Amino acid sequence: MTDALGNLVRFRLLPGQRYDTVGVAPLIEDIAFDAILADKAFDVNWIIEEMNERGTQIVISQRPQRKHPLDIDGEMYKWRHLIENFFAKIKEFKAIAMRCEKTDRNFSAMIYACAAVINSR
Repeated sequence: MTDALGNLVRFRLLPGQRYDTVGVAPLIEDIAFDAILADKAFDVNWIIEEMNERGTQIVISQRPQRKHPLDIDGEMYKWRHLIENFFAKIKEFKAIAMRCEKTDRNFSAMIYACAAVINSR
């Protein structure tokens, strides 16, 4: 999870074979935000329902199978590149890109360290 400027706010390590949506609930619990920007992988009913209950603006690219597509703000959706840019920047660090750290604790520490370096640039 990043803020509006693409800076790391929270993250959750997941096994590689799990859907990304599994880690959403712990990320959004006890945190307030005005909008959610995400790609099609996060176009699932429970996330849409949760955001509607919170009164959060939903800016998620819709899957073609959705019977009732949501109206999304096209200009706001363009801001999603800030999130993608964060992932591109963090992959510049060899230990992250190659997953050199084998334990969750060390890998998490490396992500925090890389995010701090990115923010200090």
